[in-house]
Amino acid sequence: KKSNTKNKNRNCPTPNKCTSITTEKKLEKSSGETKQPMYASTVKALLLGIGADEQMAGYGRHRSVYNRGGYDALQAELQMEKMRIWTRNLGRDDRCVSDNGREARFPFLDEEVVEFLESLPITDICDMNRVQGEGDKMILRLVAKIIGVHACSSLVKRAIQFGSRIAKASDVHQFGSSKHATGTAKYKGGN
Repeated sequence: KKSNTKNKNRNCPTPNKCTSITTEKKLEKSSGETKQPMYASTVKALLLGIGADEQMAGYGRHRSVYNRGGYDALQAELQMEKMRIWTRNLGRDDRCVSDNGREARFPFLDEEVVEFLESLPITDICDMNRVQGEGDKMILRLVAKIIGVHACSSLVKRAIQFGSRIAKASDVHQFGSSKHATGTAKYKGGN
């Protein structure tokens, strides 16, 4: 079944680069006595937000770095994180997505986005004197408000993979320990 991508992409500034989104099918999965909704989708590519925190001071540790050494220390930390993202988070996230038959897209790691952020002073990207949920990723939060995404533009970051310990559990299951899970490690597959 072909979807009408022309109509779906009419608001996209670059229609040839926009991915057509198909409808999701709601499924019911019985969990004990209650049914919980599950969703199946035919979407082949997923947009992931990786790179936003590393470039726009979105992690809690960035505030600690700033408190210890100011914006110079924060700028150095962000540069280091950007250089090592390829061997840390990208490998893990790509394995998770591809193991589920999907392709990952990383809009925050697009060359033009990276170059634009590098051209700005750090104080235009974040303001660590503001509260969490406002000063971290400040530039992204402002863009979200401008385009009308108000509901989530001031939420404080919650990393589900670390808060739930799923990343560590997955690494131990696949590699024997979290220390062996690098971006170049071979994924054993869904066991």
